[in-house]
Amino acid sequence: MLLTIEIPQQLPDAVHCTPEEFSRQAKMAMAAKLYEMGKISSGIAARMLGMERAHFLLQLGEYGVPMIDLSREELESDLRNA
Repeated sequence: MLLTIEIPQQLPDAVHCTPEEFSRQAKMAMAAKLYEMGKISSGIAARMLGMERAHFLLQLGEYGVPMIDLSREELESDLRNA
């Protein structure tokens, strides 16, 4: 599936990057947000972007998304079972 989004021509310049870099950042931001919302897995996000899963996970911090977002109960359970 191909998704096309129209943006103002001057937007990449306004955020100080090339059109290609802007496109890459926009794709990463979309994948990061979908991952954060629990809509897609990190593996699916990485495939969307054509990168390794570990690379995707390492870049999440740049977009304000935690790599692992466990609830208190999940974290306590993990600690008990470690």
